[in-house]
Amino acid sequence: MAKTILQGRLRHKVRSLATISLLSAHVLARRALGRPLVPEWSPLFEISNLFWRAQFNHAFALRDIAEARAYFDSLVHVLDRVPDVDVHPSRPGEPRGDWFIPRVRKGEATLLHFHGGGYSFYADVTRRFIAMLADTLGFPVFAPDYRLTPEHPHPAQIEDGLAAYRFLLSEGVQPSRLVVCGDSAGGHLTLMTLVGLRAAGLPQPAIGIGLSPWTDVGRRGASQFGNDRYDLVQGYMTLCFADWLKGGGGFGDVELSPIHQDLRGLAPLYLQAGGKEILVDMIRDFAREARDQGARMRLDVWEHMTHEFQAHGQELRESREALERLGEAIRWALAPDGVGFPAMSGTELDALRVEPALAPAGG
Repeated sequence: MAKTILQGRLRHKVRSLATISLLSAHVLARRALGRPLVPEWSPLFEISNLFWRAQFNHAFALRDIAEARAYFDSLVHVLDRVPDVDVHPSRPGEPRGDWFIPRVRKGEATLLHFHGGGYSFYADVTRRFIAMLADTLGFPVFAPDYRLTPEHPHPAQIEDGLAAYRFLLSEGVQPSRLVVCGDSAGGHLTLMTLVGLRAAGLPQPAIGIGLSPWTDVGRRGASQFGNDRYDLVQGYMTLCFADWLKGGGGFGDVELSPIHQDLRGLAPLYLQAGGKEILVDMIRDFAREARDQGARMRLDVWEHMTHEFQAHGQELRESREALERLGEAIRWALAPDGVGFPAMSGTELDALRVEPALAPAGG
């Protein structure tokens, strides 16, 4: 059953509650006049997208990142049942993060999940999303609490990602049973970590998964600003997140963008995107670039969905379908014969069974 959780400072709670109340009234009134933003959306989905967009916009307007994070966490609208998951922090001496352990296991995979938030936020709603993933998929998930920008620019995040991967290997997790996945900026970190593993001489995981992954830290595609009217994340935010990621280290778009990397010899890649999110054009470009380099990969796009629509869990048909596809992809990657993951109606690129045409550089 849906419920609203208010937390933190009073002024933040009051503003957040007023925002969702006014947006709900506006959306319902507009839809009563036959003017939904997208006809295929439910009222709840439309309200949710506009609310999180408003929260992000106000957080950015605050300028102070600590204040922005506190404001963003002030209201959480929980749609799903409470995940049947135990959460345990990592032990002293281990990479900082949390284990999300489902009480009902559905297989032998272990997930290393990198959270989204533009590398700058690790919101309460994101932690709930990770718990839902662990519960739905039935696999234990280790989610590193990697260092955030703007306080810690690149290469802090890739260093923390590689450290988390090494930690899981040291814990006895076999690469053939290990899944690396991430949403949004976490999808960016997933792809960059796979490239970093190869450079470090470490084995690739069974599969890399990106949910609405950020694939180019520069400007790419009409959707980056053209889908602002639909999406909860806005085009200008990607450029701000990119500036924070670069910091003062002299790094450019090429060094920090997955689309500009050597993608040969990586683990199979499975990407999901929404057709109305701002990142969809760059995700499509990345998928084509990966395929052209000989990478094994698949891209599924849900035409009317927005950024990270999977977070709606069991309350949204498209989200349920996407989560089911994640389970299928993981089972496919772990199966010896690699069967059981057919394409769907929204599959835009399918090269999972194509072996890399060229050996990895230096391999």
